[in-house]
Amino acid sequence: MKKMKIGVLGAGRGTSMINYCKNAEHAELVAICDKWEDGLNRHKNQCKGMDIAYYTDFEEFIRHDMDAVVLANYANEHAPFAIKAMKAGKHVFSEVLPVQTMKEAVELIEAVEETGMTYAYGENYCYMPAPYEMRRLYRAGKIGEFEYGEGEYIHNCESIWPNITYGEREHWRNNMYANFYCTHSIGPLIHITGLRPVSVTGYEGLKNERKLRTGAKGGSFGIEMITLENGGIVKSIHGDLYRNSIWYCVYGSKGSMESAREGASPDGVQRLYVSADSYSGAYDKALEENYIPEREQDEKGKGFGHGGSDFYSMYHFVEKLLGNKEADIIDVYEAMDMFLPGMFAYRSVLAGGVPMEIPNLRDKAVRRQYCDDTACTDPKVAGDMLLPTLSVGTPEIEDAVYNVMRQKWLDGLKDLC
Repeated sequence: MKKMKIGVLGAGRGTSMINYCKNAEHAELVAICDKWEDGLNRHKNQCKGMDIAYYTDFEEFIRHDMDAVVLANYANEHAPFAIKAMKAGKHVFSEVLPVQTMKEAVELIEAVEETGMTYAYGENYCYMPAPYEMRRLYRAGKIGEFEYGEGEYIHNCESIWPNITYGEREHWRNNMYANFYCTHSIGPLIHITGLRPVSVTGYEGLKNERKLRTGAKGGSFGIEMITLENGGIVKSIHGDLYRNSIWYCVYGSKGSMESAREGASPDGVQRLYVSADSYSGAYDKALEENYIPEREQDEKGKGFGHGGSDFYSMYHFVEKLLGNKEADIIDVYEAMDMFLPGMFAYRSVLAGGVPMEIPNLRDKAVRRQYCDDTACTDPKVAGDMLLPTLSVGTPEIEDAVYNVMRQKWLDGLKDLC
């Protein structure tokens, strides 16, 4: 079997993709890149005897002989690296998020179109057992036409904040607005239905003590109320409420489907509940099915994170590169359909809660309107279009908070040694 040669940028989050390539029959890990040398050294120790190159410089890394690059670097920096990789003749698997500005969105789409390289967005929650089965059933007409759905990704990160921000004041997580990290809740609903979002109204959770004591400057959670092209409505909620919860539901014209709530079932988002009538108006079925979906590659996916979805997102990407027409990837246009509702939801928040049209970036004429739009909360990128991290203004947080976070991270590293 031909093996695709894969390089991974990101020794931390990229570990899952590294492990995939080390064990896959159709992929070969050939290079790892990260500015974090301790992380590289850990992989060197784990990969002794394997022919893998290690880089701390992306420009050198991208010249390595490989077919594709996995981008598992900071979530607000994927687009520039994806564009460089595709222009260097490499296919791209991008971790979340795809972009942080409209200017980057335009440039990323045009790089895909101009180079002809494959771009796959790694929204792994789409590939979890229940939402992925919901996609199959919806596309088969099981519950009729989509009318309403909800996506919920609640993750209280306070206990792990030092390990994912390193005490850095300007870390992207500390500077993101409430609606930014939105594709874990929105993405599966878009992937299930295949429908494009056309407008959104945004809401921002109030600041709370958990955020302030970790150094995060954004709102505690974001909500997006999204209208899809067929008139259906999606409610998306994500952020740092106190108890974790992952949950998806879809209502159609002749039935409904939902995953088990993370806190209500030991199976969590693996288990699916389906209730569907034979036709709209029949009302002839009670709860029809309650099961954990099974897939052909499940045995190979055991041990991979996020309910095995880390495995399946990479599996489909490599299969796509090998010419498998059944491979299910999230292309650059669908990636924007998952992310832009969050971006424009925050613009809605800043405008006082008015609905915002979501641009269709498949249209070149529409793209031209956003070529210079750098509005975001990242000072390095936004220029004179810098947005506040909170609608009432970016809060001032004392250095002592970040010093505490930094020390907790360093103490954690000592414990690993």
